[in-house]
Amino acid sequence: MLEKCYKIENNVRHFDFTTCLKYLNFLGKKTYGNSFQIQLSDKETLFKLISFAVGAEEDCNSLGLDLKKGILLLGPVGCGKTTLMNIFNDFVYPHQRYQVKSTREIASEFHKEGYEVIHKYGRREKAFCLDDLGVEQNIKHFGNECNTIGEIILHRYDLHVNYGILTHATTNLNAEELEKLYGNRVRSRLRSMFNLISFPMETKDKRK
Repeated sequence: MLEKCYKIENNVRHFDFTTCLKYLNFLGKKTYGNSFQIQLSDKETLFKLISFAVGAEEDCNSLGLDLKKGILLLGPVGCGKTTLMNIFNDFVYPHQRYQVKSTREIASEFHKEGYEVIHKYGRREKAFCLDDLGVEQNIKHFGNECNTIGEIILHRYDLHVNYGILTHATTNLNAEELEKLYGNRVRSRLRSMFNLISFPMETKDKRK
């Protein structure tokens, strides 16, 4: 179905925005039920995500998106960040797919399993999405406290630099809040790893 969303002319990939929205709506209903509905108020955010997903180089260049980086999707609580990342995982081609994992769940795994969890997610040589950066807490394992997600980001930065493996993420936090939580070393790597795509801060909570 994704092939129907775009065409290639003179070696340039162009996509039909309306067709893509219909397909995303279909995938959303398939995953979340018939009450799901793509919101046209999110069209600017969706246009950027679709441009990236289909690899439309000219559109990405004009939008300042680098196809060699992942997506950091930022926005207020309830705007639909996790929902969209889950839907886009079915929208993209199989070789582009990624696992979406809550940072809170990863921190909980660290408490139970220890440092192996950092290797489990930090060194996984596949695309990966860290959902809800900043909601997790530093968890202790046998008395040792660790900024688990910060360490995973550092590992995935190495994968990005050395092998071109993408990491995606969602967050409610701004750049300053992320730096306070993870430190300047992680923040500088976030800039190298991610394209920032933001929902407007006035976006309504869709869960209400």
